[in-house]
Amino acid sequence: QVRLVESGGGLAQPGGSLTLSCEASGFTFSDYGMSWARQAPGKGLEWVSGIYSDGIHAYYTASVKGRFTISRDNAKNIVYLHLNSLKPEDTALYFCGKSRFRTVVMDPVNLVEYDHWGQGTQVTVSS
Repeated sequence: QVRLVESGGGLAQPGGSLTLSCEASGFTFSDYGMSWARQAPGKGLEWVSGIYSDGIHAYYTASVKGRFTISRDNAKNIVYLHLNSLKPEDTALYFCGKSRFRTVVMDPVNLVEYDHWGQGTQVTVSS
């Protein structure tokens, strides 16, 4: 029943920007924290950013802080990730995830807090 559908990925040049969207359904979106995680080729899943259910408290992993911005529209059931000043090392498959709680944990050691993930959208940063 829970569905998370990411979109907005694509090819960008270093220094460029992209905006990712995740459309959610099947649960009361405004009651749950949401996060973005990414998986680069040959690497594990890396937590990137999270936002509380209130849409106010937002957190980022150090490598993207100051470049990426997470936001959500609880009326539309959408969470966004705005990627700016992109670097080649940002190349990855980006997933959105639903927290089990209203909160999210910064740089979690594991992702058990999240009980659903979308299929992902590919971001490629190359000149």
